[in-house]
Amino acid sequence: MNIILLDHYAGSPEMGMEFRPYYLAREWVRQGHDVRIVGGDFSHLRIKNPKIKKDFTTQNIDGIKYTWLRTGEYEGNGVKRAQSMLCYVSKLYLNAERIARAWKPDVVIASSTYPLDTYAAQKIAKCAGAKYIHEVHDMWPSTLYEIGGMSRKHPFVVMMQIAENSAYKHCDDVVALLPYSKSYMVKHGLAPQKFHNIQNGVLTQEWTDKQPLPKEHTELFDKLSDKFIVLYMGGHALSNALDLMLDCAANEKDKDVAYVLVGDGVEKKRLVKRKQDEGLDNVYFLPPVKKPAVPSLVERADCSYMGALDSPLYRFGLCLNKMYDCMMAGKPIICAINAPKTLVEIYNCGFMADPSDICTINSAVTKLRCMTPQQRAEMGENGRKAVLEHFTYEKLAQRFLDIMNK
Repeated sequence: MNIILLDHYAGSPEMGMEFRPYYLAREWVRQGHDVRIVGGDFSHLRIKNPKIKKDFTTQNIDGIKYTWLRTGEYEGNGVKRAQSMLCYVSKLYLNAERIARAWKPDVVIASSTYPLDTYAAQKIAKCAGAKYIHEVHDMWPSTLYEIGGMSRKHPFVVMMQIAENSAYKHCDDVVALLPYSKSYMVKHGLAPQKFHNIQNGVLTQEWTDKQPLPKEHTELFDKLSDKFIVLYMGGHALSNALDLMLDCAANEKDKDVAYVLVGDGVEKKRLVKRKQDEGLDNVYFLPPVKKPAVPSLVERADCSYMGALDSPLYRFGLCLNKMYDCMMAGKPIICAINAPKTLVEIYNCGFMADPSDICTINSAVTKLRCMTPQQRAEMGENGRKAVLEHFTYEKLAQRFLDIMNK
């Protein structure tokens, strides 16, 4: 089967986020399918971007054909990012007939972080007589007006809404990462039987071939070996509500509990200053680690922490990469996010906490701290078993293939 996956921001282990297209594509390639990922040459999510001189430059990464389009660099979410989106989708749309003839896809997947790619995907699929699957990562344009504060009548929002409705109306199937998004999509034109929820997961090979931690990280965890470690890993942005974690550290009565934050982002400098100004000696910051070292990182903690500012978008559910990593590590999770029933609750692999009440988070830490190591291990093992049964990329990729072959 020839599969084309359109994802402006697609990455790889070497380039960085986002990893999902790579993980799925690699499994499909292993099963004998021909997979081409079409991405833009610049993404704000990547650590390293490809350097190309012309459009439709192709390189082979682990058997996957990556074809790059020149889309221009940008910072933040301003006009230049919008121009980059339009550049990506217009080049695909204008070359749709040529793409269909040259690559002869059986399936076209718009792996969509924004819905404008639907027009190119629809045209390529139609020209090739291929199936069109629309994969939804983020709820655009809802994100723009519910989080970004834009008016629903803003031309950019209206353009996105028209595109989203078109995708749901004309696709053969939708694959949604968010588990509770079906009713929204049906409201916007999707036939109910076309909805499929395939969440993120883990690549088991990364857990058997895990990389060691950098020296700085190893030294800190060795220093804290007699402490109960609450680990946060990921971005340091306002949306991650990390002030809440520092509030919990300030409110922590147990001197043997340490709060370790691993990652980077626009808020990190301020958070480090807050730690220093308030003398939070039980808070520690470390730089981010590469994806293959995540298993080694999570295994050094006693539990993991996930938090976020309240957002209406969480009504669609959670699909955070760190959640699956922490479950796979067999570590209990403290989840301080207002969302419908999460995997933490479904599989009894941690505690939910009220993000508006730091005492509930401190209480969750205390409950885990008071458990025996065996009790914590049993709770963590619930999460690990769930991942191995439902959320490995081998199984997620097969579920996706079953939809393609339907």
